[in-house]
Amino acid sequence: MTGQATFWDHLDELRFCILRSLGVTVLMAVVAFCLKEPLFQAVLAPRSSDFITYRLLGADDFELHLINIGLTEQFMTHLRVALYVGLIFALPYVLYELFRFVSPGLYQNERRAAYWMVGSGYTMFLLGTAVCYFLIFPFTVRFLGTYQVSTDIDSMLTLQSYIDTLITLCFLIGITFELPVACAVLGRIGLISGSLMRQFRRHAIVAILVVAAIITPTTDVFTLLVVSLPIWLLYEVSILLVPKTL
Repeated sequence: MTGQATFWDHLDELRFCILRSLGVTVLMAVVAFCLKEPLFQAVLAPRSSDFITYRLLGADDFELHLINIGLTEQFMTHLRVALYVGLIFALPYVLYELFRFVSPGLYQNERRAAYWMVGSGYTMFLLGTAVCYFLIFPFTVRFLGTYQVSTDIDSMLTLQSYIDTLITLCFLIGITFELPVACAVLGRIGLISGSLMRQFRRHAIVAILVVAAIITPTTDVFTLLVVSLPIWLLYEVSILLVPKTL
């Protein structure tokens, strides 16, 4: 005869859930680490005019040369990129484990809502990462990497600076692409509406500029505007996803 699970039983299940998630994440990171050549071909592609975004826009020929100034920097960069990519590919399984842990305590309608929220949230994160990789980061690295205050000064970009900017932008843009999902959830529980979001549109634009300034790893106006535009478009899309009135 089985009895109701105790607090310690739930704690053990949570522990195994976390361990399995960590195991899959490490496995995906190891796979990414072993695929060094294709991994860094993709990571370093935006530094050259051969990148697909530049070719589609007919950009002039250019290539940014990266340098390494630390003894362990290349290895640590390889490790960090592999961990980030491994986490992205392991995230569906991690979300599945977390959902399986909490689903016994949910009603059927709450489970359907959780399915939608988790699925759409992961999809929007991937979309945000793709927008950053194919649009925001190439414009940023092209503008800042080729900008000169004088022709007598050559830019020498470090590998760490390039990778830090790429990972930071991709992660933060991926998070900001969760805005429509968050607004849809808040609209469903009656906290916001389309009319309310339209009423505070000007305030939202100011807030978007502030958020873009915070999450942008550089301080130039160009990158600020490039980051702000997709977030503003997401805000406009979010208005369409929430009820018109409370």
